[in-house]
Amino acid sequence: MSIRTASHKKYITKNEEGQANGFLVPLYNIHEQFFQPGKEPQQVYLTTILPGLVKGPHLHFIRTGFFTCIKGNVRIVLKVGNEYQVFFSGEDHEYTSIEVPTGVPAAIQCLGNEEAYMLNMPNPAWTPEMNDEHSADFSDFDFNSK
Repeated sequence: MSIRTASHKKYITKNEEGQANGFLVPLYNIHEQFFQPGKEPQQVYLTTILPGLVKGPHLHFIRTGFFTCIKGNVRIVLKVGNEYQVFFSGEDHEYTSIEVPTGVPAAIQCLGNEEAYMLNMPNPAWTPEMNDEHSADFSDFDFNSK
């Protein structure tokens, strides 16, 4: 199974005098046709991961996830078949977005001394009543390795 990713360019924004006043990073553009028809995001939500900690591992049988770290840096570990695939997202990794298909277990680890901020754009939209979070075993993955 091929996991789809997309890097996102950071653009410096400027005021009328041409002075930098921040930046923007386009994460979703319908013209890029990254999403498969019918799998376009139905929600955007923010989740955070505390320094050095891991969210997951777990998997979804209903939802496809599309994760992008917008503050800090994370390692996203997917278990595809019997093998791990490791991806990075965040300020040092071109704000790379990673699609996590249904049925693929995932864990997200904060890599730094500050809380990481992640956006997820799932399909279908998450609700507390959905009951689509299932545990997964990553006991043979070393989260202490870099």
